[in-house]
Amino acid sequence: MNAEIIAVGSELLLGQIANTNGQYLSTELAGIGINIYRHTVVGDNEKRLLASLDEASERADIVIITGGLGPTQDDLTKEAVSHYTGKPLVYHQQTLENIEGFFNNRQKEMPVSNKKQAYYTEGADVFYNRVGLACGMAIEYKDTLFILLPGPPRELKHMYEHDVKTYILNRLEEDSLVLSRVLRFFGIGESRLEEQLLDLIQAQTNPTIAPLAMDGEVTVRMTAKAVDYKNAESLLDTLENHIQERVGSYFYGKETDSLPVQTVRLFRKTGKTLSVAESLTGGWFSKSLVDVSGASNIFEGSLTVYSEQAKSNVLGVEKNVIEKYGAVSKECAEQMAERVRLLYGTDIGISFTGVAGPDALEGKEPGTVWVGIAGPESVTAHLLNLTGNREHVRQLAVYYGCWFLLKEKVVNE
Repeated sequence: MNAEIIAVGSELLLGQIANTNGQYLSTELAGIGINIYRHTVVGDNEKRLLASLDEASERADIVIITGGLGPTQDDLTKEAVSHYTGKPLVYHQQTLENIEGFFNNRQKEMPVSNKKQAYYTEGADVFYNRVGLACGMAIEYKDTLFILLPGPPRELKHMYEHDVKTYILNRLEEDSLVLSRVLRFFGIGESRLEEQLLDLIQAQTNPTIAPLAMDGEVTVRMTAKAVDYKNAESLLDTLENHIQERVGSYFYGKETDSLPVQTVRLFRKTGKTLSVAESLTGGWFSKSLVDVSGASNIFEGSLTVYSEQAKSNVLGVEKNVIEKYGAVSKECAEQMAERVRLLYGTDIGISFTGVAGPDALEGKEPGTVWVGIAGPESVTAHLLNLTGNREHVRQLAVYYGCWFLLKEKVVNE
């Protein structure tokens, strides 16, 4: 089954907001075996929207339209679908009562225009909006299922997760349950990973394999169709075993796991504590950890020591080390990691020092980064030669810091 997504709103065409709804829906639909063949963005113009509906219906089994369900004159999606299907618009009583209650609770008079948010096309199935005002709906016309969803991302996601996903699944063939699994890899490029899995990708039928590069890592989405959950799981397990045999050394997690999440999870599992000394990352690594629930159980604290003086005077890195080897050096990274570990009394200390760019420093090119890791009995430092702009170098340094901790023997003991 294939689908297309039509995003409605002149603000999207003008670049005032990004179409994050399209990204979200594509990810979610792929997870249940729906192929997305095309994205379309249309301004607040009924004639052009009608043309887009007509074109999409010729190609897709499902057409999802996002946005244009609001109370203003330029919110035209429901009107366009009404004209396209020849079905009149009628009020959904529960939605209308919700809108009236919204204004009554705030002791405000409801503008007449807000009533249009309760419209739906006669004969459609209605999706009640639990976190907003405008209802969504689904209507089948000329063998195409049209689904209308509100534009605000919070409302759209809630409606999809609580109503629309189940609605679509119930319309799929009963003997074709679809199950997806995402594997996450780091330290290997998309082309290299694809090269290692090429025969599996070329021979794929069921399950399917879809590699995707994103933010310094690579994901592999496996999707299986089967008569039931047990058989789908078995198909995915077999394929995952083949993948792990080839690129398992780069594997770090599944589904929505991130490197910081896995790092916190590992430290909680081993009962170890961590402290951080940051230079070029400027607190980014520490923030990535404390953004994770449960970080307080493993994270003691951090220091951002950006200048040479701060490294020496605050953290206690020996001045002769900086003078002899430089702040961007193996020796400095190791001392930073060891000093912060001792300062906070943690099992592990990690440090970051390097050249984010755009200019060279100490004769070292942008992207030169040292990550130090200190344990009770040993200290090591890893050299990175990263590429990209200043922000990308710093972000990759953070990811590599997590990756080194996940693989470091002293952490896993």
